[in-house]
Amino acid sequence: MRNLMAGASHAVRRDSKNGHRLNNTDKGALRCAGLLLGAGAMLLLSGCQLELLSPKGDIGHQEKTLILVSLFLMLLVVIPVIFLTLYFGWRYRASNTKATYAPKWAHSTSIEVVIWTIPCVIVAALAILIWRTTHSLDPYRPLESTVKPVRVEAVALNWKWLFIYPDYGIASVNRLPIPVHTPINLKITAESMMNSLFIPQLGSQVYAMAGMETKLHLIADTPGIYAGLSAAYSGPGFSDMHFDTVATSREEFDAWVQQARKSPLVLDEKAYRTLELPSTKMPVTTYASVAPDLFQGIVNKYMHSDARGDVRGEVCTAQSPPLAANP
Repeated sequence: MRNLMAGASHAVRRDSKNGHRLNNTDKGALRCAGLLLGAGAMLLLSGCQLELLSPKGDIGHQEKTLILVSLFLMLLVVIPVIFLTLYFGWRYRASNTKATYAPKWAHSTSIEVVIWTIPCVIVAALAILIWRTTHSLDPYRPLESTVKPVRVEAVALNWKWLFIYPDYGIASVNRLPIPVHTPINLKITAESMMNSLFIPQLGSQVYAMAGMETKLHLIADTPGIYAGLSAAYSGPGFSDMHFDTVATSREEFDAWVQQARKSPLVLDEKAYRTLELPSTKMPVTTYASVAPDLFQGIVNKYMHSDARGDVRGEVCTAQSPPLAANP
């Protein structure tokens, strides 16, 4: 019996040691898997470009500053809280007999002053910062410059972008050529579904909505090709709704205008009806001329109403007088 018990005891110790070795093996495998996942994530992220933090225009630079300052102010709270949480968990662990044990402790005026004063100061600083930048970075606010701005009328179609240059009588699809150091005054609308025009390296994004006209003012300080996109989901072709913003010197922009005027295509009402049909991955296209008031007609197409008593229907625009009250 004694030999049997000794053998059983030895078997239990051996199994226990084997189990311990298995646990170490499992931990090593998990560690290796974690390292591989981390390396894979870093490899994938190495192809990402933080375009929002690489601005190429004055508005983009101001927005980058706003993002970084706001992030810094918030991290003044976040980092100490994370550090103190980890420190308290380690300092007051059950095995630490040197830590002060005070189960009846409930209040400290000094701690209350610190944990309330610092957040209040940070929130006040953020409030002042946001108030000022909300006005200074208002997308409707024209940019101050001695250079005459270039006007562009942007229309979000399904699923492509139409850019009309009313001062030059030309238009472009899925490409936005602009001169550097020149304010760009954009008027934006949509043919049907809501979209959002966004050029991350130049600045703000503004929504495009059918029957409405929104505005955006941007400027490019450095020549280059900057990605533009729709930042609002608008259907199956949304992922391909991209365009290039080509910022060049004034001479190169003027040369492009002259080249566009030689295009055999004309954007009249008939051509627009064809263009507005849903399509994806449409190639870059330029039009030598554009139908007069095409953009305003797109904005006002949903504004026909008989509310004024006109049986034929009257176009209700922002310039129309207010409707008479119902009796």
